[in-house]
Amino acid sequence: MLNVMNVADILVNHIKTNCPDDIAIVAYYGSYAQGTATEHSDLDFFYIPATPDGYRQSIAFILEDISFDFWPISWERAEQMASFDDPKTSVIADSKLLYTRSEDDRSRFEQLHNKVTTTAQDGLQLLEKSEQELRDTYVHLYKMSRMLPSDNIAFFRYEARSVLTKVLYSLARLNQTYVTKGWGKNLEQIYKFKLRPAQLEKHITTITQSGSCNAVLNACEELTQETLELLMKQKETFSTPPAYHDRMKGAYEELKGMLDKIILACDANDYTTAFFWSVEIQELIAMFIYHAEKGYWPIALDLSLDYQELYNNLAFPDLVSYLDPHDLAPLCEAVKRLDARFESCLKDKGVKINRFDTLEQFAASFHS
Repeated sequence: MLNVMNVADILVNHIKTNCPDDIAIVAYYGSYAQGTATEHSDLDFFYIPATPDGYRQSIAFILEDISFDFWPISWERAEQMASFDDPKTSVIADSKLLYTRSEDDRSRFEQLHNKVTTTAQDGLQLLEKSEQELRDTYVHLYKMSRMLPSDNIAFFRYEARSVLTKVLYSLARLNQTYVTKGWGKNLEQIYKFKLRPAQLEKHITTITQSGSCNAVLNACEELTQETLELLMKQKETFSTPPAYHDRMKGAYEELKGMLDKIILACDANDYTTAFFWSVEIQELIAMFIYHAEKGYWPIALDLSLDYQELYNNLAFPDLVSYLDPHDLAPLCEAVKRLDARFESCLKDKGVKINRFDTLEQFAASFHS
């Protein structure tokens, strides 16, 4: 029987002998690193190149009918994995070193291990990453909906797999963890998540086993929606008291430039430019206010638009309602009112505005 660790020894000896300066790290992960390997398990290993020549050491091969893939990842991608920005977090989190070029490389890799732990402890940051994974499912939901009516179950299963994997990655981040095993083997872990849709197992069964295109799409839509509801509910637990003076620092100064662009567009009778900037500035101000009130940014997938209600409650002008391609004067006046009210509102809430009337005042500010 093949001892797969002997395969790793051969590769490491090759590196030490022929290209010791081109490879920073060699490590293995998966079942052998997690202590769950069986006699039928293969060895999952990777390396981090230190030079362009290092990438040329990549090799995929079959030995005694077992497949091996010695694949490279950059330090940048390893950083993304450790930060939960790449779904293959377990590659870094559960890996064990086989070779290091130097103590500096070892230290850098150990810092990635530590980063996995610190990122996992940042619940709000992981919710943002969970939302991003969930947001990506909607491309596949759209493609399936556009294909109906259809009996092309192969197409629906292909798209549904993408929905399912992204939802499950989203759930992992929602639970402040990562998927530790490959697809199929990871369901035991996933079904034990504290935060999960009540019908998770039912939806997965339908998505993977149903021969009905409609049933597959409906299960994908329901699973995505139920996960979104969990995400929104969990995000509410991170709500903190309003803190305008801290969270809105510099906001007016940054956004005023956009307000000025709308006024210039109105003066030039440039409706298209006015349209784009008006819609964007109103959205941004509403989102900034929501963040100042709650301590986190609104969820883009939330159809309730609660963050826009906060904008309306402050009696700020609804710029979008003033958009008229035949008469930009009312929009121009509304932007001027918004500018004044926005600045006044922030000052009332204790936000310091960096406004200077002269160049001398600006220069003096560095010495005050």
